[in-house]
Amino acid sequence: MQLHISRSMRSITISSSSNNGFIDLMKIKVAARHISYRTLFHTILILAFLLPFVFILTALVTLEGVNKCSSFDCLGRRLGPRLLGRVDDSGRLVKDFYKILNQVKNEEIPDGVKLPASFSHLVSEMKNNQYDARTFAFMLRAMMEKLEREIRESKFSELMNKHFAASSIPKSIHCLSLRLTDEYSSNAHARKQLPSPEFLPLLSDNSYHHFVLSTDNILAASVVVTSTIQSSLKPDNIVFHIITDKKTYAGMHSWFALNPVSPAIVEVKGVHQFDWLTRENVPVLEAVENHNGIRNYYHGNHIAGANLSDTTPRRFASKLQARSPKYISILNHLRIYIPELFPSLDKVVFLDDDVVIQRDLSPLWEIDLKGKVNGAVETCKGEDEWVMSKHFKNYFNFSHPLIAKNLDPDECAWAYGMNIFDLRAWRKTNIRETYHSWLKENLKSNLTMWKLGTLPPALIAFKGHVHPIDPSWHMLGLGYQNKTNIESVKKAAVIHYNGQAKPWLEIGFEHLRPFWTKYVNYSNDFIRNCHILDSV
Repeated sequence: MQLHISRSMRSITISSSSNNGFIDLMKIKVAARHISYRTLFHTILILAFLLPFVFILTALVTLEGVNKCSSFDCLGRRLGPRLLGRVDDSGRLVKDFYKILNQVKNEEIPDGVKLPASFSHLVSEMKNNQYDARTFAFMLRAMMEKLEREIRESKFSELMNKHFAASSIPKSIHCLSLRLTDEYSSNAHARKQLPSPEFLPLLSDNSYHHFVLSTDNILAASVVVTSTIQSSLKPDNIVFHIITDKKTYAGMHSWFALNPVSPAIVEVKGVHQFDWLTRENVPVLEAVENHNGIRNYYHGNHIAGANLSDTTPRRFASKLQARSPKYISILNHLRIYIPELFPSLDKVVFLDDDVVIQRDLSPLWEIDLKGKVNGAVETCKGEDEWVMSKHFKNYFNFSHPLIAKNLDPDECAWAYGMNIFDLRAWRKTNIRETYHSWLKENLKSNLTMWKLGTLPPALIAFKGHVHPIDPSWHMLGLGYQNKTNIESVKKAAVIHYNGQAKPWLEIGFEHLRPFWTKYVNYSNDFIRNCHILDSV
C-alpha cells in the first residue's frame, strides 16, 4: 500500500498493488494550494480510522491472486472473497479439481489403501488426516471402483437366482401334481374318459374351433383353458387338445375330469399315447434329450468356464435364458408335429401355457392366411429391445458360414405363443424335414449356430410360410418387462408372460399377476390344500 501526494498539494491518493498493477483505493482532494496544520491533522485522523478497512481489502485482493492451490485449507481461503460478496470463484475451483481428477484417472491406486466404509467416514478421515485434493481424488476413485465391482457382482448373482427360480418347480405346483396323481389312482371319477364317448366325434369335427396346448404345468393349463372359455362368445364351439408328458398325464387328466369346463370339450393325451411319436419319427429330438453334451449344457453349471469380466449383465441374462432346460423338452418341440398328431384337422390355434386369453378368439378362424401356414405376430416393428425389435440377427450366429449363406440378418422374426396353423397348407410343405435338418446341423456344430431353444429352427423351417397378423391379437413380454403399459395389456386379446417372471412364480411382476390369477379357482380343495394362494 502506498500514499501519494500530488505536486500541487491539492490531492492525496491511497493505492494498493495487485497482479494488474496498482489499484487506487481512495483519493482525497484539497481545496487550498497550501495545506494548514489543522487540515493535515484532520486528514491523519481520517486515515487512522480508514487504514484497518484498507488493510482488509488489500488482503482480500492479494488472496485473489493465488492461482495454484492443492490443500483444502487453501481452497477454503480462496472461497473467502465469494462469501464476502467480492467474486464468484467456483468455476475456477471446478476446473482445478477436474484437472486433479484427470491426473489420477489413469494412475495406479497405491497398494494398501484403506477405504472408508461410507461417505461420512470419508468426510471424517478428510478432517482428521488433512487430505489434500490429490489424496481425496484417489480415495474417491478407489471407493467408486469398489462400489461398481460390488454392484456388478450383485447383478450377476441376482440373474443366477432368477434363472434358478424360473427353471425350478414351485413346491405348491409340485404338490398339486402329486395330489391329483394320487387322486387318479384312488378316485374313479378322476379317471373317467375325457371327453365322454358321445363327444368323441367332435375331436375331429372341423366345424369346431380347435385349440392345442402342450404343457406339463397343470395350474397353467387350467388358466389357459378357463380364460379362453370365459372370454369366448361361443364356448360350446371350443375343443381343447391338451398334450402332456407321461409323468404329468394322470394329474392333468384328474384336474379336467374333476373340474369340467362345459360346454367346451377337453381332451387330455400323454405323449406316450400318440402312436406316431416313435423314435423312427423323431430321431433328432431323442438325440437332443439324450446327448450328454446337450444335457450338460442345459442342466450343468452355468458359470463354470464363463468369464464374467468380459460380458455385460444383459448379455449374461440372455445366455441364461438360452440355457433353460425347457428347450430340450419334447413338449416344447411337439408343435412342429401338429399335422401328424391331428391328421383329421384343417386349422388349429396353438397356445403356450404362459398366456391368458382376454377376448373372443373366434375371428382368428376367419383370417385369410393367403396360402401361408403360420399366422403369427411379427416381433421386429416395436421399440423395446427385449421383445418387439427382433430380427434374425438376434437369434443366429452369422459368423457361422451356413447361417451367413442361407439367412438374412435383417429378416423380421415372429413369435410363438399364439399361432394360427393351416394344417392343410402345412401338409403340402417340407417344414418338418427342414426343422430336423437344421437341428442336426446345429448339433454337429456343437450348438454354435444358435442357442435359444425351438424358435430359431422354426424361424428357418417356416421361412416363406408366415402370414403376419395384427399385433393386438398377441401382446408379448409380460415376463420380461416390469414397465409394461397396463392399458395396452387390458386391450390385448392374448397376453403372453414369455420370459422368466412367470405369474405363478414369486419372481413374477406383482402388478401384472392379477391378469393371470383372476382365472385361478382358489376355492378348489386341491388349490387350497397346496397353499397356491399363499405362494402367489
